[in-house]
Amino acid sequence: MKAVVIGSTGYGGIELIRLLQGHPNAEIGAMVSSSSAGKPLGEVYPHAAHLTFTLEEMDVDGIAEVGDVIFFATPPGVSGKWAPTFLERGKIVIDLSGDFRLGNPDTYQQWYQREPAPVEWMERAVYGLSEWYGEQVAQATLIANPGCYPTATLLAVLPLLKEGLIQTSPLVVDAKSGVSGAGRGLSESKLYCEVNENLYPYKIGVHQHTPELERFAEAESGEPVKILFTPHLIPMNRGILTNVYAQAKPGVTGHDVADCYRSYYENTPFVRLKPEGEWPQTKHVRGSNYCDLGWHVDERTGTVTAVAVIDNLMKGAAGQAVQNLNIRMGWPETAGLEGLPLYP
Repeated sequence: MKAVVIGSTGYGGIELIRLLQGHPNAEIGAMVSSSSAGKPLGEVYPHAAHLTFTLEEMDVDGIAEVGDVIFFATPPGVSGKWAPTFLERGKIVIDLSGDFRLGNPDTYQQWYQREPAPVEWMERAVYGLSEWYGEQVAQATLIANPGCYPTATLLAVLPLLKEGLIQTSPLVVDAKSGVSGAGRGLSESKLYCEVNENLYPYKIGVHQHTPELERFAEAESGEPVKILFTPHLIPMNRGILTNVYAQAKPGVTGHDVADCYRSYYENTPFVRLKPEGEWPQTKHVRGSNYCDLGWHVDERTGTVTAVAVIDNLMKGAAGQAVQNLNIRMGWPETAGLEGLPLYP
């Protein structure tokens, strides 16, 4: 199968290229970049100079000719415009942006402040949280890859909501992300002197991942869910750590929570449950598609704390996109994703 990566020069795009280069069943048909069209890939990313690809402009006919699956690793607003064209030509589209995650054009316009994708495609898109919606992904032509923060958060909280172990509102999500989560574009806030030896919150109350979190939390709990989401930028290249705080239902114990997580994730290839008393660390998942998950039930306060870590460019973006491709094509779910985390 041939894959086309649109948005090849972003961090998510180059991570997709890295994974597809080592995939046993897929190969790259073309790399597309509106900002660097005509340049060799190695000129933009010298570490990939051995790959003899020239970055191409958006050419619908050319892409459709060489690609069976189209990955959009693009900013919001791009896939919403172009993906329907490829879908109508019978291609599989896996979108790493937020254009098809929310299902509602009004909600999208409110939170992303952009023109939404056609409503019929927003409604038909399958949410690609692989461990939860794999059966739907296996039949999908349009897969909306989850956001990085929602991936970590929802993997931590959905089992507890589904089994009714915690109160649905409010859920407090305190999350930290490496700087690569903000993309490769230049801005003052990402300068070394601004980021180094610094930690700060951003987009409090207005982050575009909030409605995505609430939508799928409500879908699994069957009740309204309100999430207080505070993201932070932390001075490291990659990785996400998210703490979720929730009020336990009366009588819920640590054993109940442990049994719940085991029932959902014990046989999944990429969610690793930490032993009691051990806590996830971003360094333990760096460069991998793993999500490490730990938890604690505080009987004194009646609070459940769930901690999840992922690599934002892998399980939070390109790795999960390849995992969804594997599920869609009926290949082993781990194909091209078996590598150990990078260490140290």
